Amino acid sequence: MKVSIITAVYNGGRAIAETLRSVAEQDYSDIEHIVIDGASSDDTVAAVRSNANRVAQLVSEPDNGVYDAFNKGLRRATGNAIGFLNCGDTYLSRTVVSRIAKELSVPGTEAVFGDLLIVNAQKRTQVVRRYNSKRFTPNMMGYGLMPAHPTLFLRREVYQRVGEYDTQFRIAGDFELCLRVFGLNSVRYRYIPEPLVNMPRGGLSNRGWRSTWQITREMHRACALDGVPTNWVKLSLRIPLKIMEMF
Repeated sequence: MKVSIITAVYNGGRAIAETLRSVAEQDYSDIEHIVIDGASSDDTVAAVRSNANRVAQLVSEPDNGVYDAFNKGLRRATGNAIGFLNCGDTYLSRTVVSRIAKELSVPGTEAVFGDLLIVNAQKRTQVVRRYNSKRFTPNMMGYGLMPAHPTLFLRREVYQRVGEYDTQFRIAGDFELCLRVFGLNSVRYRYIPEPLVNMPRGGLSNRGWRSTWQITREMHRACALDGVPTNWVKLSLRIPLKIMEMF
């Protein structure tokens, strides 16, 4: 099974090397790593070229946000399975991709995901929160619950059925895609009950209360778009769960 990993980056020259190294060190041999850069003004492209042990494609051009970059990667990906690992994120072990491929080889399985560790950006050994994907079921999407996106791998056929990321969303495009994948298409999935990815705190979806409010608004709009019943109260109930995951 060929596995495509897509990394979106913009002005990530100080962080991209860790992500590239994390993919290059995977013990799985058949990986296609695609880096989509949004025409960075720093040394991102130079950093990619100097750490390109396993980079199959590098694209550097202006884009319309992270989901536009994701779609560019999807159009170039040739793997049987596709996942995303953004700039600064790293896999927690050398065997993550091989475990994903093994789970996706189970007949009928079209999606695999696990847990995510959100860590201190300056001190990566300090875990701020464990994003627990165990609570996810398709019926819980109306409450704003979804698998940890950096751990999610889908078979190519799923994207062929549900389409690309909707670029009208700025922060909840991955949630909206998951509505189509799990809510509307009933994709069969397997959950790996352990952390697979480290994500430094400070990304689009974990910048504090302002990003929490923005993503809640976009989740509400996504549910309306895809016909998934929800309301503001239901979506707000995920916030106490996020707080509990910090302890």
